[in-house]
Amino acid sequence: VQLQACGGGLVQAGGSLRLSCAASGRTVRRYGMAWFRQAPGKEREFVSVISWNGFTNYADSVKGRFTISRENAKNTVSMQMDSLKPEDTAVYYCAADIEGRAESIPGLYDYWGRGTQVTVSS
Repeated sequence: VQLQACGGGLVQAGGSLRLSCAASGRTVRRYGMAWFRQAPGKEREFVSVISWNGFTNYADSVKGRFTISRENAKNTVSMQMDSLKPEDTAVYYCAADIEGRAESIPGLYDYWGRGTQVTVSS
């Protein structure tokens, strides 16, 4: 499975971005799909996840601002990010868990995309 994330960019605080993760190689409709992020000098951290059957979970820091969704017909997962803050600045990675779970631990994920940069200016 190859994952390709896109949609990052530069936005002002309070603005919005929509990230997408396109999977290829096989269908990911039974996989758990998540977004993680990593800011300079910091560890990779969990952002959001959607299980194979649609259960979602979010980091406390993004609840109410970010929304994860999946389109199985297109083999993609997206994340709408609203009310962005400078502290959301990071490289965002999508990841896939073949067990279909809604986990927040990076080590449980089997496939990773290369990441897309999100920069929020104040």
